[in-house]
Amino acid sequence: MANMAVKLAKVVGDRTAKVLAEELGLESLEDLLRHYPRRYVMRGELTDIEALIEGEEVTIMARIEKVTVKRIPGRKGGILEVIVSDGRAKLILTFFNQAWRTKDLREGREGLFAGKVGVFKGKRQLSHPDYLLIPEGDNKEEAVSDFAGKYLPVYPATKKLPSWKVAQCIRLGIDSMGEVAETLPDQYRSALGFPTMVEAIKQVHLPNSLAEADLARERLTFDEALTMQLFLLSRKNEIKKQRTKLRKRVNKEGILAKFDSRLPFELTAGQKRVSAQIEGDLYGSSPMFRLLQGDVGSGKTIVALRAMLAIIDSGGQAALLAPTEVLAQQHFKNFQKLLGDLALQGMLGTAEFSTRISLLTGSTPSSDRGEILRATKSGEIGILIGTHALLSEGVEFGDLALLVIDEQHRFGVEQRDVLRNRSEFPPHVLVMTATPIPRTVAMTVFGDLDVSTLDELPLGRSPIQTHVIAANEKPQFLDRAWKRVLEEVARGQQAYVVAPRISATDSSDFSRFGLTSEELAIARRLSGEADSEEVKGKYSVEELFPQLRDEALKGARVSALHGRMSATEKEETMSRFSAGEIDVLVSTTVIEVGVDVPNASIMVIMDADRFGVSQLHQLRGRVGRGNIPGLCLLVTNTGSDSPAMARLEAVARTTDGFELSRLDLEQRREGDVLGIAQSGATSHLRLLRVIRDEEVISRARTVAEQILDSDSELLSNTALLDEVDKLRQEERATYLEKK
Repeated sequence: MANMAVKLAKVVGDRTAKVLAEELGLESLEDLLRHYPRRYVMRGELTDIEALIEGEEVTIMARIEKVTVKRIPGRKGGILEVIVSDGRAKLILTFFNQAWRTKDLREGREGLFAGKVGVFKGKRQLSHPDYLLIPEGDNKEEAVSDFAGKYLPVYPATKKLPSWKVAQCIRLGIDSMGEVAETLPDQYRSALGFPTMVEAIKQVHLPNSLAEADLARERLTFDEALTMQLFLLSRKNEIKKQRTKLRKRVNKEGILAKFDSRLPFELTAGQKRVSAQIEGDLYGSSPMFRLLQGDVGSGKTIVALRAMLAIIDSGGQAALLAPTEVLAQQHFKNFQKLLGDLALQGMLGTAEFSTRISLLTGSTPSSDRGEILRATKSGEIGILIGTHALLSEGVEFGDLALLVIDEQHRFGVEQRDVLRNRSEFPPHVLVMTATPIPRTVAMTVFGDLDVSTLDELPLGRSPIQTHVIAANEKPQFLDRAWKRVLEEVARGQQAYVVAPRISATDSSDFSRFGLTSEELAIARRLSGEADSEEVKGKYSVEELFPQLRDEALKGARVSALHGRMSATEKEETMSRFSAGEIDVLVSTTVIEVGVDVPNASIMVIMDADRFGVSQLHQLRGRVGRGNIPGLCLLVTNTGSDSPAMARLEAVARTTDGFELSRLDLEQRREGDVLGIAQSGATSHLRLLRVIRDEEVISRARTVAEQILDSDSELLSNTALLDEVDKLRQEERATYLEKK
């Protein structure tokens, strides 16, 4: 009997093991047995052919209805056309020059057929599908082991590895499986009514009933959730055991008090509550590790800046790490504006209590960089704002006491820890995100952080109305949109026009500032579109800019902004827009986060179906930031009954970022939405889905806390410790690969 770590070559043979590795990434027996069925088909139960989606690799069960060999004039051979049916709809199977298959493929026979769904002349078809026919005769139940059992598992498969071949390999794996370490203590397993690990693995692949399969899957899903929660809680406990430098609170005299006295508005109840939580951490003996989440415009920046000023009052330094130069520059300018002479330490006109703020990015001139590094190390700079440049060698702090990270999901945990290790004492860490995160997502992805939420908008923020424009069906509505932009400009307001690409043949800004190529493929699939050059979208900045400037928006001051412009050009353009010298900014998603122009009242997003739900919500948050109500128009050419249109209408219905985040997660993979795929610790989540499995995650969190309360080092459960250690190793390996 083999252990779970054995290489697949010893189980299925060298040739099959090579294909499993190349096609599905399966290398060990554990990998194979963790390749779970997507669903089950019941013997004699046909597949709903009408539900098949073009482009998907499918395995269906159907009955052969008609077999025809069509000759090709002037050529040898012919086309074998097999029509299969589920009793309601039909599907065509085509084979070129393979008429000999008529010996097996006969009318009335049933079988499993696998391939990629195509459409030809409006009809669904599978070209050269792989198939496995159900044996005929009175003893067909016993005729072949491939159909042993009433419920047949359907696995994620490829063209070279159809579902039933995967099933054959898995049966070999189960037959050779030795003892499997039991990770869940018996007291919890019994209380939850779960099978043992060995039983769960067997029953998820070879169930005697659907109820048995469901319970096995629930057990395996719970194990994934439990391991992740133990991993995160262990790391959280390790952080709490650390000791940082004790900081003295300055109540009435200091830069924070001076800043508060100058604020032209009152903090919201939420900002006061969260600030109190953060300040309670800052003056404790353990380093703070807190996630500050809030919807677009909820006032996170003020809360973070107040925390930095509290640290400066205590004699320490603060750093802010941003994912892009545009966002870093925006924070730098925003802080300078908010602080005024409080940020001019060492210069004429300095306030009594002041500090020095500096910006460090990849574009910082070497002459300035040297001075910034010197002043940071000496402690003269109180707040250093920057991009990944802060992580480079040579950046040393005199007394780094607080690290603020904006948009955490764009940084790995190891990157986060680089700056934490630059200080004699572990600094406090405050992570900010404008992507609203449902509770169980926060529990799963950021489970090692305490969570603070800003769930109300500051006073004075205006509401945003959102409407969808189906340009392909009602082009006059798009014409009206441009007139509305001109009306806003005539009133003295400004506008954004956002396009998904820089040029007609380029989608570089998807990977740099918006959707990744994988997310784009998902968006296309959700739109019901093929992944081809023809459907990349109609609009780009380089095409729109001259058209709008010379035609639809003629008379307005129109400028372009995109990711291929130099940092200087981008900064100059944004400065002119902020100063009101530009009426309409035609841009890619570089304006998605951090850009704050209160005078901008309208945004038109072209090819809106190209963007994810959360990204659309982030983009529209750039308008309505002053006292004028915001308007966002989502322009699309997708069909009125398509999934993409349903997503856009959902965005138009609500401005609740948490609700939209849930929708995004339900329609796409969690890693695509949150960027957590860069963490190796999530690669073991084969079954767990953080929205669907909320109850499972909550129960796992409770069990994990109870286990660690009685055995903080997991010394009495080596099997569970091994699983947690695997996550640590995967995360570390993923980080090293990216360096």
